[in-house]
Amino acid sequence: MPDGASTVTADLEVISAAHFAWEAAYEGACRAPTALSAALPKLSCMTKTVSDQIVERLHAWGVRRVFGYPGDGISGVMGALSRLADKVEFIQARHEELAALMATAHAKFTGQVGVCIATSGPGAIHLLNGLYDAKADHQPVVAIVGQQARAALGGEYQQEVDLLSLFKDVAGEFVQMATVPAQVRHLIDRAVRIALDQRTVTCVILPNDLQREKAAEEPPRLHGTVHTGIGKTVQPNRPDPGQLRAAADLLNEGRRVAILAGAGALHATDELIDVAERLGAGVAKALLGKAAVPDDLPFVTGTIGLLGTQPSSEMMERCDTLLMVGTNFPYSEFLPPEGQARAIQIDVDGRRLGLRYPAEINLVGDSRLTLEALLPLLHRKTDRGWRRDIEDNVARWWDVLEDRAMDDAQPLNPQRVIWELSPRLPDDAIVTCDSGTAAALYARDLKLRRGMMGSLSGGLGAMGSAMPYAIAAKFAYPDRPVIALAGDGAMQMNGITAMVTLAHHWRKWSDPCLVVLVLANSDLDMVTWEQRGTEGEPRSEGSQVLPGFAYAEYAKLLGLRGIRVDKPLSVGLAWEEALVSDRPTLLEMVTDPNVPPVPPHVSSNQVRHYARALLHRDPQALELVKATAKEWWDSMKPHPKD
Repeated sequence: MPDGASTVTADLEVISAAHFAWEAAYEGACRAPTALSAALPKLSCMTKTVSDQIVERLHAWGVRRVFGYPGDGISGVMGALSRLADKVEFIQARHEELAALMATAHAKFTGQVGVCIATSGPGAIHLLNGLYDAKADHQPVVAIVGQQARAALGGEYQQEVDLLSLFKDVAGEFVQMATVPAQVRHLIDRAVRIALDQRTVTCVILPNDLQREKAAEEPPRLHGTVHTGIGKTVQPNRPDPGQLRAAADLLNEGRRVAILAGAGALHATDELIDVAERLGAGVAKALLGKAAVPDDLPFVTGTIGLLGTQPSSEMMERCDTLLMVGTNFPYSEFLPPEGQARAIQIDVDGRRLGLRYPAEINLVGDSRLTLEALLPLLHRKTDRGWRRDIEDNVARWWDVLEDRAMDDAQPLNPQRVIWELSPRLPDDAIVTCDSGTAAALYARDLKLRRGMMGSLSGGLGAMGSAMPYAIAAKFAYPDRPVIALAGDGAMQMNGITAMVTLAHHWRKWSDPCLVVLVLANSDLDMVTWEQRGTEGEPRSEGSQVLPGFAYAEYAKLLGLRGIRVDKPLSVGLAWEEALVSDRPTLLEMVTDPNVPPVPPHVSSNQVRHYARALLHRDPQALELVKATAKEWWDSMKPHPKD
């Protein structure tokens, strides 16, 4: 190393050591006051800092938990979190991306604002993927990020990043940097209020020197100052009677009504069921709305789209009226062709109305309140033929899925792994799921019942969400069982590091049940099938094959339970064992990558591409042909409902 570089490195080490020594002295003095307190610059231990004010303001907004990772760019706030730990709990993630995903999951499962925190530079950058997950799924999340000292900004200082520009897209509704203490109150208030009101991501940037300044709890009553408050916002959430009457008339005229429910209808279960019963309609669900209505109802067709079901696809192809409730489902090819169905859409955000299908009537309002107001205006349909057709198709579909789940595979059929879970799910279970093949199995094969919750990264489809979602769900509901469904690709991406967080915290929870399923097939399976079905390319060994990893043994090393399963008859028993374990359990299910995730309808283009991939000597060609033939026969052979 050149002498100059050695000198710079040594100087940085001295500065860093001095910085952390000062921090430790300050924190120690505040916990156990001594003569040292008087010697510390500017602040006594009784002086409320900007950082203290931020933590207290978050607490006043109802925040009880933040997720993040420390660093010197955010040390002031970290110190305040330590001093005020009885008000706001800090959960240390293994990576800032995991912290942001946890904050997103917290928002999804609680309806409250999620908060994540990171240092300047690389820490702030690491938050972005998780924050985009929140933005894509319209979840209220506030990011609090550190920045270098104000005097250094613009000087290409170490870890200086233009954070206002960096966060301008993901937090486009509100991203601001505090420069004086008098700003802090209104920046935190606006960040939380806008995140909740717009269901989006907001960001507050805090230079590290500002964090230790004396708080301005009440800005001076002068021109150029802002005085905000925490009062709750109450909005009208029900359309006017004229719009409701027009919507009811349209629905009453329809003969074959289909309902599509999304995440915006998760709290409207009873109202969706009542409307469907009145109209003789079937109910399909967007993936984020899977828990909106139970899967065990005979008229619930399941999810829609590439990961959807055949009954949902057929209902959309035949309906003459479509009621879309709280959904932003993006794939128009799975909705009725334009002109086939008259449509009504309900959404709390008017910007998303008429976006996915040309609806005749667009109702701005809360889904539950709007359906509740609509119900008395609807007539019960006396002709139940459409409903009977839907229920017959649903019953037959469940038979098809059971047959597919029981098909032989080498060694385990992944569909069987999920099929065996459904009847064993505890009544109050929370299920989190990763992207990829796990999402397809969650969408089609898993039966969620009333009272259960489930979610995944929907709009962004980010890999690596199942584990941080599960940990956040467990912190929010420590008395409820949580099940995380993940592939081995997601586990190797960040799941095995999140397991460290799980091992660190699980003893705090009143119910230790958290089960992590790993579908271990040594293949990035969903992308492999996409290459075959959409590109006509055989599996690329270099990009698709994953290195081996002993997931169950790794769990044991962390003090958790690990069970490896490679025999079909052991699948159900393993689920039962894991769900009653005295500690979190990882189930390593060794599954067959050649079982195809068949979409509800296969296009001629997909058939051609698939055939071309096989002809191009896909290394698994023979096994693929066998597995595909089994899936096809399961869907074609007679069933009791035929």
